[in-house]
Amino acid sequence: MIRTPRLVVAAPSSGSGKTTVATGLMAAFTARGLAVSPHKVGPDYIDPGYHALATGRPGRNLDAYLCGPERIAPLLGHAAAGADLAVVEGVMGLYDGAAGQGELASTAHVAKLLRAPVVLVVDGSSQSRSVAALVHGFASWDPQVRVAGVVLNKVGSDRHEELLRDALEGSGVPVLGVLRRTEAVRAPSRHLGLVPVAERRAEAVESVAALADQVRTGCDLDALLALARQAPPLPEEAWDPAAALEARPVARAPRVAVAGGEAFTFSYAEHSELLRAAGAEVVPFDPLRDPALPHGTAGLVVGGGFPEVYAPELAENRPLREQIAAFRGPIAAECAGLLYLARELDGKPMCGVLDARGRMADRLTLGYREAVAVADSALAEAGTRVRGHEFHRTELLPGAGQVPAWGLVRPERRTEGFVQGHVHASYLHVHWAAAPRMAARFTARCAARREAGSPAGSAV
Repeated sequence: MIRTPRLVVAAPSSGSGKTTVATGLMAAFTARGLAVSPHKVGPDYIDPGYHALATGRPGRNLDAYLCGPERIAPLLGHAAAGADLAVVEGVMGLYDGAAGQGELASTAHVAKLLRAPVVLVVDGSSQSRSVAALVHGFASWDPQVRVAGVVLNKVGSDRHEELLRDALEGSGVPVLGVLRRTEAVRAPSRHLGLVPVAERRAEAVESVAALADQVRTGCDLDALLALARQAPPLPEEAWDPAAALEARPVARAPRVAVAGGEAFTFSYAEHSELLRAAGAEVVPFDPLRDPALPHGTAGLVVGGGFPEVYAPELAENRPLREQIAAFRGPIAAECAGLLYLARELDGKPMCGVLDARGRMADRLTLGYREAVAVADSALAEAGTRVRGHEFHRTELLPGAGQVPAWGLVRPERRTEGFVQGHVHASYLHVHWAAAPRMAARFTARCAARREAGSPAGSAV
């Protein structure tokens, strides 16, 4: 049984101010002394970094496409253990889900799975009385979604606020906050959205503090907390990484090095938790600064991020690149990790593990994918089906004779990624909570490599 008070922060569309309100609420409630569990609907890695900064707890994703609807409540229960409140930031518009698949993975879908009240953030900058029709439409569209309050954002003046409040009077949806237009809390963005916290920590701390002040001043925190406490208990049990593995941990813990730092900020907290549950010792390292892998490394995980932004700095760390090129333990790489393993990126030398060259592209590749493993690898057996997500503005030019990692089957058919001996590298982001056997298989391969000895070029 999951009893954590909770609410979902949603909006009619992107750009309305969900991140502003959600992060501000997380920070304001944390400043009150509450333990706040932060969550983000969808696959996004960047907003959870700001959530973590606001709460001091890992930002977690709730993605009904990647993880399956049946895991949404259990994952929230796992993350919110010991918390006084869970705040869930939505994605896009309230009812926008996976393309062509109805409500699947939408904020509304997740709110229903969590039986959580929804606070609708409305951009009031270009309207007055019409706000009532907008809120009425969103509140009445799906009777199973409880739109229980409104926060009016980007309000221009006292008179503008009065007009908006008058329009919503008698709508049945109370106004729980009003935020004025301000530039003080705007975070910088680039080709994949906001700049991650790790790249601007000092500024991000100031931004989150400003958000907390703005929300504390403009929102009725007592009413919002009371609303969250109205969420009924959920019958599901909290997700447990050890139980999800359905396998005993390896006898001797292999050391798995996980890339981090400014260039590799995209990761799901559950991945490291599953590796630990499988018996691995997880050790972070920074490819921008560390001259060598952690001593005793038996396996390597390089996730997503922005290597294209840091290509010159990554290239300058030649000792680490050469060690990774010679490393013979299992390697799992996603997106940024795939580019880092290539021969070069935008003309800058990378690790050279893969016979491929990466470069910035003219268009953004974005969307959910269904895929089948083409070949056996350190992560999956051939034929394994997964759901994943692509999110990049780069392209890879591979050499001849490469074995792909995945065959994409929906929404388009093509092959993608590389399987090369001990290496599995792909643009596809997969959430291991839905595929815990990947963590178990990878850890077992790392343990086997460790038991086999210390081959030339390994960090063991």
